[in-house]
Amino acid sequence: MADAPEKPRQDRWEFIRALRDRRVFCMLLLGAAAGLPFFLIFDTLSAWLREAGLSLQTITVFALATLSYALKFVWAPVIDRVRLPLLHDLLGKRRSWMVLMQVLIMLGLWLIAGSDPVTQLGQVALLAVLVGFCGATQDIAMDAWRIEVVPESQYGTMAAAYQWGYRIAMIVAGALPLFLADAYGWNFSYGVMAACMLVAVAASLAAPREQSARPPAVVLPEGLPRRPVREAVEWALRLVVLASGALLAGSGLAADATFIARGWQWLGASAEQVDALLSLWSARETGIFIQFPAVVVGLALMALACIPLPGVTTRPGVYLSRAYADPLADFFRRFGRRHGLLILALICMYRLSDFVLNLMNPFYQDLGFTLTQIAEVRKIFGVVASVLGIGAGAWCVVRYGILRMMLLGVVASPLSNVVFIWLAMHGPHVPSLYLAIGVDNFFTGFAGTALIVYMSSLTSQGFTAMQYALFSSLYAIIGKIIASQSGRVVEGAARIAEEGGFTAAFRPLFSGLPAGSLARGAEIAGVTPASLGAGYVSFFLYSILIGGVAVVLALVIYRHSRGTARVQA
Repeated sequence: MADAPEKPRQDRWEFIRALRDRRVFCMLLLGAAAGLPFFLIFDTLSAWLREAGLSLQTITVFALATLSYALKFVWAPVIDRVRLPLLHDLLGKRRSWMVLMQVLIMLGLWLIAGSDPVTQLGQVALLAVLVGFCGATQDIAMDAWRIEVVPESQYGTMAAAYQWGYRIAMIVAGALPLFLADAYGWNFSYGVMAACMLVAVAASLAAPREQSARPPAVVLPEGLPRRPVREAVEWALRLVVLASGALLAGSGLAADATFIARGWQWLGASAEQVDALLSLWSARETGIFIQFPAVVVGLALMALACIPLPGVTTRPGVYLSRAYADPLADFFRRFGRRHGLLILALICMYRLSDFVLNLMNPFYQDLGFTLTQIAEVRKIFGVVASVLGIGAGAWCVVRYGILRMMLLGVVASPLSNVVFIWLAMHGPHVPSLYLAIGVDNFFTGFAGTALIVYMSSLTSQGFTAMQYALFSSLYAIIGKIIASQSGRVVEGAARIAEEGGFTAAFRPLFSGLPAGSLARGAEIAGVTPASLGAGYVSFFLYSILIGGVAVVLALVIYRHSRGTARVQA
């Protein structure tokens, strides 16, 4: 637990020896297994669909298949509470779920490999949703296993192994299917990717069993009568409300109301009404005013589905309220209401300064870098820098402690964005691009490791899956919402600079830019290159200020946690 007194720390050689642990090697392979289905559905599948002649609008809808990753806390209590028949006795709670999901992922990818997107688009879409759901469920069980199979002193090495494996999957899923598809066709390519999941099954079987505890049993009020029919109806209604809330929140996060529009059309809406809804929902300037309320209402519906009926005690109400309330009650019991809320706020804010940088490719293109230069630096050198940052973060965590590195990570992440202001002033200078991406990726990897370890330390036995899934969903959901406004911030600041407003103070920084740099982007935005440069500077300062809020929260939490640790000591 993060508030516990400091434990003895590992030196450099103990850390290196820990990397040779069988659990760490299995975690490396499992990290790759976590990334493979996500990138095959979210990224690589779009290339197949485009080659099949499908429209960009249709391809974009397939990104909704990965929304399960942002909403996995919805079914995480099942992973904590349900023991799979036969598999549990053979493998234990976490590995049994991991193996089942890996087999289903393999089956889903194999069926996609046997499908034709042109004539069987609906089937491919359903299979993509299946793979995305099973991939997210695998992540829930995998995170719980990672936390429960080692002592807290090894959280850093396990977090590093997971992230290294995930980046291996990023490279494999991004490149190997394309090479195979070019030589042998997409069906063969996805068949090979399905076979790659056998490595994940082998890693799960080779991994040691975790030391997990069951959540407290749900105790029903004495004398509560059984009403099978009424309870079945209540379960059905609650699950419908829960699914509706998840769909509404997911559509808001993805800025895509396709599924809602199709349901509305099925209920009798005209084609014009459906098109109007889709246009309003995805509008670049005003869509956020629909998307954000949709997320809030969706989450409220999910909460509503889990609370007991007013004045009436029923089995579904008791089971659902305990499944979701117990993990939260345990968290606030250990940390207190005020401190617990600060911790949750910190988790929401910790990576925001990174999440808002979702327009970096357009930024590099506006500066004048070629696509080849961007690909070489980001996808090769950037990955190496990230891997080094992850390793440095893991070593620092085990050497200097979780709380110190949580604080250092939250400071380093936004400060590294300063390097992009420096890059903007240099224009298309390749060595500067290497330096900027190297610095940013290193500290992003460092901060990511610190956050994973910190969130892992906040969980407790019996609720590991639910609590960690909730933490990881929190920062993903908030990040998606805030990041959707990045383009508006840049262009809005650029227009203010063009009109002589306060952001015009940054225009002189770009007086010596090479000819052509920022020119194309400025033409699209309807401003001068210097004003667009001022817009980018304002945006990067905005990202740093967002990170500053997280720094303040982290300092308050650090001081409180250190004080608590001294009292416990």
